[in-house]
Amino acid sequence: MIIRQHEIGQRVKYWVRPDIINRIEEGSIKAYFNSEVKAIRDHEIDIQTASGLLTLPNDWVIALTGYEPNLHFLKKCGIHLSKDAVRQPVYDPQTMETNVPGLYLAGVICGGMNTHKLFIENSRVHATQIIRDIRKKNRTA
Repeated sequence: MIIRQHEIGQRVKYWVRPDIINRIEEGSIKAYFNSEVKAIRDHEIDIQTASGLLTLPNDWVIALTGYEPNLHFLKKCGIHLSKDAVRQPVYDPQTMETNVPGLYLAGVICGGMNTHKLFIENSRVHATQIIRDIRKKNRTA
């Protein structure tokens, strides 16, 4: 596991982070902290570590680079974003409708840059809220 920082990030899902740390500490997962991938070849990977360049054999590489929302796209759609560093989209938390009538958001995008706050597990309700609001509007139309 190649980790750019000096530790497993505090924003990793709270129920996953301790398990990863425990696997690293027990030695079943080898971790390279303060490191980054420099090159990937068919059967090798180059890692820049604090001690220098390291070449390791590999069977496969899985890139788990995190998620950053496309806030530019939301702005192009007319959705307002909070003025702070979080840049959270403006939406009604009861209906999930944005400031653009008929345009709804669901899932992690609702947290703006706080991508660690919403997951599949705690945003499943968004679909139900959206459908409920659309049905309500159709009945009154």
